Amino acid sequence: MTFDDFHLDKCADGLMPVIIQDAVSLKVLMLGYMNREAYEKTLATGRVTFFSRTRGKLWTKGETSGHFLNVVEMYLDCDGDTLLIKANPIGPTCHRGTESCFDTPAQEGFIRKLSKLIQRRHEEMPENSYTTKLFIKGVKKIAQKVGEEAVESAIEAVDGNRSRFIYEASDLLYHYLVLLEQMNVNIDDIENELLFRHS
Repeated sequence: MTFDDFHLDKCADGLMPVIIQDAVSLKVLMLGYMNREAYEKTLATGRVTFFSRTRGKLWTKGETSGHFLNVVEMYLDCDGDTLLIKANPIGPTCHRGTESCFDTPAQEGFIRKLSKLIQRRHEEMPENSYTTKLFIKGVKKIAQKVGEEAVESAIEAVDGNRSRFIYEASDLLYHYLVLLEQMNVNIDDIENELLFRHS
């Protein structure tokens, strides 16, 4: 994709609107504009650079704050007049210090909610909690449970028993989340590693 692929005749003032999306959470972070020079600088540096309409010059996001937007992927829309950039933000994107310039409600799947619940269990260690008992027994017991549930999941998969596989895979995922917490690792750490490998 080159700047010549863009249909600037459809864009106001000949500037391409650019939507920035968090490559991991998929949250929309901000909207900016690019001309050819901003686009080419973004490609060359791997950091999002806009054309500032108010200042009339190039502006690399984060050049003063250090809150850069590192490019992961770029997509041109079907009409060729809008660019979507998936990026890894370094710090907050908005000048207000918030993650996004848009105040949309946070979207969080159940697995992340479960992970946070496990973290609270680790902090509070409530009595009569199975999770607490695992943390008390330590990393060897937790790792053993992950291994056991992985084997049981594999057996059900080989047997072709879908419902039992879902049951065992759920046990595996829960114990894996406990192990992550024990190792002071969170889901974002795993996602970032996978994203690094993918890129």
